[in-house]
Amino acid sequence: MRNITTLFIVMLSCVGASAEVRVPRLFSDNMILQQRCSNAIWGFATAGEKITVRASWGAETTAVADSLGDWAVMLKTPSHGMGHTLTIRGDNTIRIENVAVGEVWLCAGQSNMGWALANTFGGEEEAATADAPNFRIFKSQREHWHEPLKESRDLLAEWSACSPESAVATSAVSYYFGKTLHTALDVPIGIIVQAYAGTPIEGWMPKEIQADDPRTIAEIEKIEQRSRRFSKADALATFAVELTEYEAKIAAGETMKNAFRKLQPPFITKPANLGHQVPSHIYNAMIHPVCPYGIRGAIWYQGERNSKNVPQALHYRHQLAKLISFYRSSWHDLSNGNVASDFPFYFTQLPSWNPAQQKPIEDIEAPWVVNREMMRLVSLDVPNTGMAVSIDTGDAIALHPRNKKPIGLRHAYLALGRTYGKEIVDQGPRYRKQTIKGNRIFLHFDSIGGGLMGATEGKLNSFAIAGEDRVWQWAEATIDVGAVVLSSPLVERPIAVRYAWAMNPSQRNLLYNKEGLPASPFRTDNWPLFDVEHDDIIEVNKPKKPDGYQPTDWKRPAMTATRL
Repeated sequence: MRNITTLFIVMLSCVGASAEVRVPRLFSDNMILQQRCSNAIWGFATAGEKITVRASWGAETTAVADSLGDWAVMLKTPSHGMGHTLTIRGDNTIRIENVAVGEVWLCAGQSNMGWALANTFGGEEEAATADAPNFRIFKSQREHWHEPLKESRDLLAEWSACSPESAVATSAVSYYFGKTLHTALDVPIGIIVQAYAGTPIEGWMPKEIQADDPRTIAEIEKIEQRSRRFSKADALATFAVELTEYEAKIAAGETMKNAFRKLQPPFITKPANLGHQVPSHIYNAMIHPVCPYGIRGAIWYQGERNSKNVPQALHYRHQLAKLISFYRSSWHDLSNGNVASDFPFYFTQLPSWNPAQQKPIEDIEAPWVVNREMMRLVSLDVPNTGMAVSIDTGDAIALHPRNKKPIGLRHAYLALGRTYGKEIVDQGPRYRKQTIKGNRIFLHFDSIGGGLMGATEGKLNSFAIAGEDRVWQWAEATIDVGAVVLSSPLVERPIAVRYAWAMNPSQRNLLYNKEGLPASPFRTDNWPLFDVEHDDIIEVNKPKKPDGYQPTDWKRPAMTATRL
């Protein structure tokens, strides 16, 4: 196990040794620390300077800045509380006020994770009533970089107590997740929101753990080819000038780019090999600077960028499992074992998108359903993970759907049921096995709660079955206590089932439990989803938005989360 002090000696950064004690903006007024563990606190000072960190609850620890001016300590925290103070003293003193101790979660992913509450159904009304001083929110602006950074360059990043002003701009999924935990647990809750639009999962992992991945290697080669006519040196020189200008504006008291947007650090778009699509570049700038801050767990909403075609979507099972493993081991090792090596990791299964399903199954033209299956398998393969099913949310046209509340709540139910031991039904029906009797297939499920039901009255119409010929037909489906019974006059000897197997199955009569939580799409066959020799790679198309198009929310059963 690497010692936390060693971590900061070896980290690469554009930040040099400092003449005075300084900490990243992650450590600031209104911050929250994970309760009942030793939390990593780090910063910068003069080489050889002794640093003392003292908390108002009585904990104290010291460190000496190394030859690079880096220092780090582990500070023990009590059970939940608020109104605390941290004092960091060297040659100068930093005083951090209104510190809370409670439960902290990392919330990471691409644009749908970052999608603001204000831009969702009912979001502005929700924000107007948001008043939870002990629900704390940290968000930094999007950044990418070609080497690991010690700290974010966002000089306006800060912890904020949840209020109408802070909530309206907060990630909607993270907001509903955190708010629900705060209400149910009655302890301070903190969310660290790190989101960057349009980024592949490869960008969220360091390059070292992807060095032997053929798809990643091929992608890097493509990026390098596109970058040949641009000068890296010129781009870095321009960036340095823009960064200096940004820092000068902040020093002069400027905070806003315009009436609606804060100033944000510059970032490089060209050449592509310095851009945000390069493997590791998001990790370097948005995850590395916050690891190993004390957390209970993480929620993840990403995958659209890795579902442009079926081969790419198939690879997501491998990549998501790798990311989870790396995040867990990094946080555990670099926190000297204080963050659990198997901390809970919950992820959002992709919602519905594109025209509504019309045929029994969609094939290689539907990479999102393949990605959903890969996520489902990861939730079974990797311990202490869970999946927030979201096929009854989404939009036929917009890639950024506005119905984010159900997703945030479903993440919260997973955490409350599995991490915090609340006696609730935390997910929808989960496929367990099939049995075949003549011309009928019986599907058996776990997590049926109070029983199985359809989204609406009438027959379930989202199942397809096939025989040995692998020709899929719509199935007649009936609920029999805790099972679903399937048959079709067109399939004499059925052997396989697929459920909700389409880009957008949302308008079918989907399967739920009586707690209002949907079943994940699944399949019972193991037939190849892509034939390298015979199948073409088909890229998913973004639907054209009709003139005057206005998104509307879809109807779905109310979620009750029994005993919450």
